[in-house]
Amino acid sequence: MNVPELSPTELLRQIDSGTSPQLLDIRAPERASRGHVEADGYFNVPGSRLARLGDPREIGLDPARPVAVICDRGISSRQVTAWLRQLGFDAHSLTGGMMRFMTSVVPREVSGLAGLDRLIQFDRVGKGALGYLAICGGEALAVDPGRDLEPWNEALRETSARIVAVVDTHCHADYLSGGPALAAAYGAPYRLHPADAVDPYEGRPARVAFVPIGEGDSIAIGDATFRVEHLPGHTEGSVALRLGEELAFTGDLLFVGSVGRPDLADRAKQWTEDLWQSLERVRRDWAAELRIFPAHYASDGERATGRVVEAPLRALPARNAPFAIDEASAFRAWIGERVGAFPDAYRRIKRANLGLIRVDEDLAEELEEGKNQCAVAP
Repeated sequence: MNVPELSPTELLRQIDSGTSPQLLDIRAPERASRGHVEADGYFNVPGSRLARLGDPREIGLDPARPVAVICDRGISSRQVTAWLRQLGFDAHSLTGGMMRFMTSVVPREVSGLAGLDRLIQFDRVGKGALGYLAICGGEALAVDPGRDLEPWNEALRETSARIVAVVDTHCHADYLSGGPALAAAYGAPYRLHPADAVDPYEGRPARVAFVPIGEGDSIAIGDATFRVEHLPGHTEGSVALRLGEELAFTGDLLFVGSVGRPDLADRAKQWTEDLWQSLERVRRDWAAELRIFPAHYASDGERATGRVVEAPLRALPARNAPFAIDEASAFRAWIGERVGAFPDAYRRIKRANLGLIRVDEDLAEELEEGKNQCAVAP
């Protein structure tokens, strides 16, 4: 059906600029609840209900504003778009639907850094997942890349920087890592802590090739040197990469609004203790002005200037309830009240990231459906 379409990239640009259209999500509510486009003017009305309507204004759609129609793969949304246009609405079908939106990435420039020539934050909005490309002196460090590498390739072409290393701060559970593929494409080492190079559920060692990274290691790009700190708790092999007193890539240890959940391998008691000790180290050793760049976020409230997700360490106690807790038993109780079930897909994603199972594109889309659930929900 030949109807006007809106690409996920253009929709994200409009959301960033505050000119987002109304969003009509025609998927079943249970699917929409797993993850949807977050913007003002969102309506979730299944197609079956729409078919019974005589006038879309009955559900609150404003005929004076554009409408983007969303389904799973951008097929059934075309029919609804055609219907809306017949009724006079300026409607567009979202190209590729929610599945395409979930993989779309927005690169954002980080400003105000003295120690780097450039820092690019790659924001996978549908997942609430973040990766980074740090550049200094013509060399680059890639941190936590997702499986869609084209935004990274485009940035590298534009900057002409040479990748020195690709690091996963931990073995991810909510998305398929692009780290090994990115490293192989540019002849760089893929680096992972050995404690995370094993299936935490069955103990099988990883089959993916990696160069071990651990406490006290350093990675230099140009004149900038990142120090590696082993900070377990979210996983046994979680690391942070710290550039002096200026910034830290914290992975899933520490977010702007929460901390990484310690229960993704059925060892919540021990990993909660590890998490507490790691956070104590951060509070003790890191500078108050250190800029925190996490691997995930939960909402737009965690954004700063230029819609980049970050915050100085000094600001976190007022915004991050578990990080503000200063007593171990209270921390254990707070975490214990909030951990619980996690998506079944997370076990398979971890195994795929370790090279233990193969995942095709269709299965990848299914496994990665929905927003990340890697933080302890407040």
